Amino acid sequence: MKNYIIRNVAIVNEGKIEHQDILIQKGRIVKLAPIIDKLTNHKEINGEGLHLLPGVIDDQVHFREPGLTHKAQIATESKAALAGGTTSFMEMPNTVPNTLTQELLEQKYAIAEQDSWTNYSFFMGGSNDNYDEAMRTDLSKVCGLKLFMGSSTGNMLVDNAQTLEKFFGNFEGLIATHCEDEATVKANLAKYKELYPTDEVPYDIHALIRDVDACYTSSSFAVDLAQKLGTRLHILHISTAKELDLFGSSLPLAEKKITSEVCVHHLYFDAEDYKTFGTQIKCNPSIKHGQRDALLQGLLDDKLDIIATDHAPHTWEEKSGSYWQSPSGVPLVQHSLQVMLDMHLQGKISLEKVVEKMAHAPADCFKIRERGYIREGYWADLVLVNLNRPFTVTMESLEYKCGWSPFVGKTFGSTIEKTFVSGELKYDNGEFIFSEPGRRLTFCPRK
Repeated sequence: MKNYIIRNVAIVNEGKIEHQDILIQKGRIVKLAPIIDKLTNHKEINGEGLHLLPGVIDDQVHFREPGLTHKAQIATESKAALAGGTTSFMEMPNTVPNTLTQELLEQKYAIAEQDSWTNYSFFMGGSNDNYDEAMRTDLSKVCGLKLFMGSSTGNMLVDNAQTLEKFFGNFEGLIATHCEDEATVKANLAKYKELYPTDEVPYDIHALIRDVDACYTSSSFAVDLAQKLGTRLHILHISTAKELDLFGSSLPLAEKKITSEVCVHHLYFDAEDYKTFGTQIKCNPSIKHGQRDALLQGLLDDKLDIIATDHAPHTWEEKSGSYWQSPSGVPLVQHSLQVMLDMHLQGKISLEKVVEKMAHAPADCFKIRERGYIREGYWADLVLVNLNRPFTVTMESLEYKCGWSPFVGKTFGSTIEKTFVSGELKYDNGEFIFSEPGRRLTFCPRK
């Protein structure tokens, strides 16, 4: 393991930007100071003109392994994450088979232990009939329990009211939920199937089927149940302005029992973009009309706590089908930080806020040990960015196994120059160095 000194870099951390040197030894941040004396056996990196951020922690990805590896694998998608400045991910249980037993959960960890470029954790899945198995989850080693309160792959839909109450009332860790009301979606789907039985459909039909009411009906129910039972609830991919009223911003994040996440595609795209991208940006919950600005304001007002991706790749052949055949999901993890850095360069959000929502807040929300901040003693999960070096996305630059992205051809205003994972420089201006796999995230005991 190499040791490093990064010199004269603008460190963005805990609400401040300070020019400092940073010393990395044995995978950890050892010292932060205006000037660190030269040391032998340390590689020096000139950080002048660059910004150093804590690595992004993405709390919602779908890396498709096992069972769907024609779309993606832990190795390929974690490599893409690394290239985008994401140093830790939390992956969802709707793989094949669904991650509904402790044995299947540990099988995913075993794959990551060999193949992941970045740090990792995997959600245990909940279903209508695996309550006892889910309750065996080791909360010091697993990020939480995922419940789909809306349709998903296989046996993942949890729509039994008694089962939901048992989970919400008794699970001691964080429960993350996908909230779309199944009855509303099915009714809308039947209506529009009758109106448009052929492949000729309105450009924004997905926003009409998976509409605001579908989201709000489910998320408001989840919040009410969590408040009643004292659940540690985290609602994923909020996509509507109406839902913002469910979340307060007065408490510090560490004290909130109910938290929320917004995804980069809901901050970046609007339903008008279906005209350009079509099914490329078909995802659940849908990208809707007129919600984007309100979601950004909700993020700035701390009603939305975390920025994530819901990275969900499908092959180009699958996504190129008609609306009725094309699956939902978008590959996003390689460019999420650049999307937010562009918003910063456009004056929409501060650099400090980007770091708070993409690194600090996920670490605090999930109580991750010794990551998410640039602090002495913490693991050196770091990303070095150049805010003055544009980067154009090409097909050749993509690391996704699916081989496509809605951002192909876009020029971002910033470039990800280097990414460190647990003190190892693994990405260096387009070059990948696989020294050792990432590490399993660990978590503090919950109160």
